Amino acid sequence: MVLDNVQVYDEDLDSATLARYLAADEIAIDTETMGLVLGRDRLCLVQLCDPQGFVTAIRIAKGQTQAPNLQKLLTSWDITKVFHYARFDVAQFNTTFRVETAPIFCTKIASKLVRTYTSSHGLKSLVAELTGVELDKKAQSSDWGDAENLSGEQYNYAANDVRYLLDIKRKLTTMLKREDRYELAQRCFQTIPVFVALDMLQYQNIFDHR
Repeated sequence: MVLDNVQVYDEDLDSATLARYLAADEIAIDTETMGLVLGRDRLCLVQLCDPQGFVTAIRIAKGQTQAPNLQKLLTSWDITKVFHYARFDVAQFNTTFRVETAPIFCTKIASKLVRTYTSSHGLKSLVAELTGVELDKKAQSSDWGDAENLSGEQYNYAANDVRYLLDIKRKLTTMLKREDRYELAQRCFQTIPVFVALDMLQYQNIFDHR
């Protein structure tokens, strides 16, 4: 099904779309869930976008634990997975499908490392500054669990959360290299699975001095 320039799938990608994404060097990924509490709030939607702007949305069924084609994409070391706040999405994939997503680029971490002239590191702020596009976030807090009745506004919101990520990643990479922080960013990205493992075990603030 195609809706608002988004190809929609139920439960997994088809083989042709998987092959298209596997041919890319990088893929933008985001998720929509029932909330922000890991283990309580289930994964509902997975959005993907390749460098040509081809966007897909996978509707994840309640209780679903397998999506073989998506899992193959998430674990392919030949493709960089680009997220905004990767820690949350990667934890959701691990909780739902028991997969370790890699390699990772997180635009939120990159922004915090190099855009030190601002405290605004949300996706809306990043997209506005680096692409000149104002994202409509009205559908952010909405019910994503009723997969068959998601609105066009919801799909458009979900698609926009991946549509600009690869452009943002390229611009942040240029800034990181210019400021000699690119290698540090890569080391930060490599620690994300550690924080995901801690999150899944509900540890908090173990690096704090208290």
